[in-house]
Amino acid sequence: MHAESFDTPLAARLADARHAPRAGEVVLYWLGQAGFVIDTPEARLLIDPYLSDSLAQKYRGTRFPHERMMPAPIAPHDFDRLDLVLCTHRHTDHMDPGTLQPLAERFTSLRFVVPEASLDEALRRTGASRERLIPVEAGQRVPLFDGCTVSPIASAHETLDTDEAGRHPWLGYVIELHGVRLYHSGDCVPYPQLHERVRQAAPDVALLPVNGRDATRSGNGVPGNFTLDEAVELARAAHIPALIAHHHGLFGFNTLAPEVIDARIDDEREHGALSIHRAQTGCAWHIGASTPRRARMGE
Repeated sequence: MHAESFDTPLAARLADARHAPRAGEVVLYWLGQAGFVIDTPEARLLIDPYLSDSLAQKYRGTRFPHERMMPAPIAPHDFDRLDLVLCTHRHTDHMDPGTLQPLAERFTSLRFVVPEASLDEALRRTGASRERLIPVEAGQRVPLFDGCTVSPIASAHETLDTDEAGRHPWLGYVIELHGVRLYHSGDCVPYPQLHERVRQAAPDVALLPVNGRDATRSGNGVPGNFTLDEAVELARAAHIPALIAHHHGLFGFNTLAPEVIDARIDDEREHGALSIHRAQTGCAWHIGASTPRRARMGE
């Protein structure tokens, strides 16, 4: 894998055939917070896109106003094509009606992968018909289209919850695309079985939040995530070659300074074996399935 910087608008880059993924390649773009574009020659996916100001409108004037520190790199109506959206859980920065409903209206065959435990909420937030939703639960392996599957893993946000039917409302997804495996944890903190569950899935890259948690935020209804150290430890314990650190830089009350992540990247480059990347807009990460797993995320 290699990381490539670019200075054109994301919408223009995605529509430009010169930058289309090659055969057997997966290309990632960060949308801010936990959102990513996952681009392949066969299909384009989004995971946890938050491209509106829904939360700023909802919380304006409160203690946590949710004002954006960075603009959305693309608007829902600017995508030229889209095949699938995955939402890890029902919180608005991961399942945003201000993003999902315009996408559902623009792409009438677009489907949505959502936690089965939050199916009713997903129906409301997407505005899509039931047959366009793909409800999933931890422990399953669900085919999405030819060459692509999703295998949900339970997440703890900040607790490992289940509903009355035993279903998990917070999920992470192992997405396999033509031999490349990505693990996106959704919002998650460590719990005893997580390292082994992720290790068994053998991801090539982990997309993990690093904004951490504290008593002030948690006590005011803002559940947290891995610290940077915890995200690094998970990647190491699960034998994942590379980590893209995200869920920072959007809301001032719930972030991690970029220089802290960059310092850890420099330290790991000098002393460790894990390849760490800080999620940032204007960057494309290219992962090739033909490369041996341990080398795919090398610099």
